Amino acid sequence: MDAVDVAFTEAAVGAGISTVLMLGTLALTARSERSSSRSSFVPLLAVLVTGAALVYGTLDMPSFGQSDAPAQTHVGPDYLERIPHEVGVPNAVTAILASYRGYDTLGETAVVFAAGIGVLMLISGLRTRRRKEEDDPDTGGSA
Repeated sequence: MDAVDVAFTEAAVGAGISTVLMLGTLALTARSERSSSRSSFVPLLAVLVTGAALVYGTLDMPSFGQSDAPAQTHVGPDYLERIPHEVGVPNAVTAILASYRGYDTLGETAVVFAAGIGVLMLISGLRTRRRKEEDDPDTGGSA
């Protein structure tokens, strides 16, 4: 559909966020597991209530790809009719992202930038932490 910007943004956001989450998890975990004295009932209850609310919220949604869904009968045709006159871009996806959803696209770009900075910070912190562990005689490193 000639929407390279959408594909690039989705790939960068997905790759950036998954990398930040993975490196953050590695940085925050310890080498050995601590025993927990807390009950797991409250987190289980929170997960079940949240899951039930999400399922309940999707019960009245139209089926995927349904031709008489509101997005197909009202929003989509309105955008396709107005885009050539208001924006002048032949690709509807690019026109919507660049014009109608400009602030959202700017936000996605900021997320990609923040993910990149986060990865750099995590990598530099891991190097420093590993050097300290190697030099500390209490952790079994060489002094």
